[in-house]
Amino acid sequence: MVERIVAERRGKVAVLTVDAPQRRNSLTVALSAELARAVTEAEQDENVHALVVTGTPPAFCAGADLTTLGSAQEEGLRAVYEGFLAVARCSLPTIAAVGGAAVGAGLNLALAADVRLAGPRAKFIPRFLELGLHPGGGFTWMLQRAVGIQRARAMTLFGQSLDAAAAEEAGLTLRTVDGDHDTLLEAALELAEPAARAPREVVLATKFSLRQTSTMAEHSRAVDTEIEPQVKSLNSPGFAERLASVQARITTRK
Repeated sequence: MVERIVAERRGKVAVLTVDAPQRRNSLTVALSAELARAVTEAEQDENVHALVVTGTPPAFCAGADLTTLGSAQEEGLRAVYEGFLAVARCSLPTIAAVGGAAVGAGLNLALAADVRLAGPRAKFIPRFLELGLHPGGGFTWMLQRAVGIQRARAMTLFGQSLDAAAAEEAGLTLRTVDGDHDTLLEAALELAEPAARAPREVVLATKFSLRQTSTMAEHSRAVDTEIEPQVKSLNSPGFAERLASVQARITTRK
């Protein structure tokens, strides 16, 4: 069976699926490179406003391929990272649809997305120390930002795994979607729809501002960061059209 990244377009949303189910979608260097290319192609496509990443059932991603991992040094590790780091760097809004186990580097892939949705069989498993392996790829940074310091240390130092319910409670996922993989994917596409409908340049600028303001200590700096792109959007044809539409609906209701 061919191992690949399946790239599809669902309206204005790119759906990237890690498709190596016989290895539970574990990441080889080749698959990571293919995932990075697919992310770049989605970013370069003016008709794509958001991106969903998922894995062919039953797993989401079982981490780095153990054969690859066993022989890797720094260069090889960085090559494996490249797939999920492309998701982390992506200028588009990103959603991870996690329907099964996300293990090690697979958990990194889930963490790299802006938002995570879980299926009922999702499980988030660090497994680094179980293998005698130090975490990598920015795992400790991403996890602490996602679930807070104490929960991140419980997962990283003591190997605590989270099922779908516990992940939602911890804030690692936005919510759990009952149903099969197709239902989970549809929920991810529904979540992405507002970004798909909005002007692409505003969506990208808004995500860029979120990144800039996330570490700011002062409200006033955030105001200054947002003012230029907000003024630009005020003067855009897209805003004028939408404003007219809203005003027309309000008038109709009177």
